[in-house]
Amino acid sequence: MAKGEAILALADGRIFRGRAFGAIGEAAGEVVFNTAMSGYQEVLTDPSYDGQMVCMTYPEIGNVGINREDVESPRLYLEGFIVKECWPWPSNWRSEMSLDEYLEQANVVGIEGIDTRALVRHIRTHGAQEGIISSVDSDPDSLVRKAKASPGLLGCDLVKEVTCAEPYEWNLGEWELGRGYRKAEFELRDAPFVVAIDYGVKQNILRRLVSTGFRVTVVPAWYTAEQILAMNPDGVFLSNGPADPAALPYAHETVRAILGKKPVFGICLGHQILGLALGGRTFKLAFGHHGANHPVMDLRTTRVEITSQNHGFAVDADSVRGKAELSHLNLNDRTVEGLHGVGMPFFSVQYHPEASPGPHDSSYLFRRFRRMVEAFPRYGAESLERVLADEKTAM
Repeated sequence: MAKGEAILALADGRIFRGRAFGAIGEAAGEVVFNTAMSGYQEVLTDPSYDGQMVCMTYPEIGNVGINREDVESPRLYLEGFIVKECWPWPSNWRSEMSLDEYLEQANVVGIEGIDTRALVRHIRTHGAQEGIISSVDSDPDSLVRKAKASPGLLGCDLVKEVTCAEPYEWNLGEWELGRGYRKAEFELRDAPFVVAIDYGVKQNILRRLVSTGFRVTVVPAWYTAEQILAMNPDGVFLSNGPADPAALPYAHETVRAILGKKPVFGICLGHQILGLALGGRTFKLAFGHHGANHPVMDLRTTRVEITSQNHGFAVDADSVRGKAELSHLNLNDRTVEGLHGVGMPFFSVQYHPEASPGPHDSSYLFRRFRRMVEAFPRYGAESLERVLADEKTAM
């Protein structure tokens, strides 16, 4: 795997020297870190990382290799991958290739052998910033200039790069040993019908929707409210996705026109778009939340969930006051992690209840969505309040 030297240069001038793996070349993006100990293949294929270069804090990455099933999308979207050690000899019965081969085939550059702890401390102190990974340019000054010239994510619409080109139906549920991803076994014509708006949707979200008993059609991010409502769904789902939610006025307009007409559930970017559709504001976090160990409190029950997260922006709590109820709070930095509708059937979370490989503390939210959709024909605007009241009684 020896491919020579590689350099990671940050826009503020910090330089890290290491070894190249994956594709030989050069790439720019916002450098962020992920604290998960497992699930690197899911990280690599998450469309939300479009425009970013990911540093894994766990020191040894690649020891279980790569397989064709543990993916969140058909391709890799991140710009570069940063690890302490890329393990060249994977050992797992499902492994089909090494991490190095996977990145090389996908033309994604990587760097290993750097002090990832020092990089993470630097980002925590100075904030996420643009960087360059290069195995073709050995001039640090040149690379810093390129990093400074990189446009960044503020005001950037990357959803148009990751959304689907046309609508499609999804009927695969969750993975089972010996069976793989199971097709829906319920009678599709009798299942509640959900339209999922694809801002960069992770496939495990779609699997969880199917496993919860939904019939699912995925539509492109540019679909209008009129097009979606003409499909007569029982509910609308707003997916995760990359970059700046404020740069998506077409999405805000669509969601604003759907609210109140159909039950709505949003995750991550979908949560932020919902907040903006309500007239709220978003802001960029210093270094974002990326990992599988973030504590979040459900303010209604005071129960704490350990969550998987991947976002660089957050909804301003004051900006949605009186328009939505703050339902979940991040216990690390007190940022908004969830919203409930007030007299309107919607809820959203900033984190990932579908997390694969985990944690699964928040998986109940898909069942909540199902109950809200089923309650809507009878209770309308009160359907979410009815579901929450029933949940409280059952506790």
